[in-house]
Amino acid sequence: MLRQRTARLARWLHIYLSMVSFAIIFFFALTGLTLNHQEWFERAQKTTLARGSMPLDLLQKPETPQLVEHFRSANHVRGALSDVRTESDEITVSFKGPGYSADATIERASGHYQLVETRSGFWAVMNDLHKGRDTGTAWKWLIDVSAVLLTLVSVTGLMLIFFLYKKRTVGLSVAAVGLLLSAFLYMLFVP
Repeated sequence: MLRQRTARLARWLHIYLSMVSFAIIFFFALTGLTLNHQEWFERAQKTTLARGSMPLDLLQKPETPQLVEHFRSANHVRGALSDVRTESDEITVSFKGPGYSADATIERASGHYQLVETRSGFWAVMNDLHKGRDTGTAWKWLIDVSAVLLTLVSVTGLMLIFFLYKKRTVGLSVAAVGLLLSAFLYMLFVP
């Protein structure tokens, strides 16, 4: 009775967690391939240079929110603020996002600035999302939840093989061969 209930629960969990995780598996499988072959998509990067000036009163005692707001409204900069450096003669402000970066250098004496924006293509954005690079806290949580879901799918799938008497030996053997093959390839080819 307990064995039947456990098998039913494992099957139910495996089916529905797999369906919930389908998009996650598809996304990480596809972007894993594109990460391995980034040269396929290098041409998509575009760098632009913009110049401008900002009010000198913002630069006397620079407050980060006002600087950020100026670049967002005047130059439509996106991404999260990643760095602000204040020197005696200049201020640098950097923004980062998936497939995006913007770096501004502001002359404190004149208020003139130069902004370099780099926008990468669709696949670079997807690859950054895969790695969780410059994506923010919410996306990092999504990656963590995805990892937990995929772990549960794997564990419930492994549990299910124990309830399939005729396929148990073959299934576990195939799993062991996959594990050993991965370890062998790692030891043989990874420096």
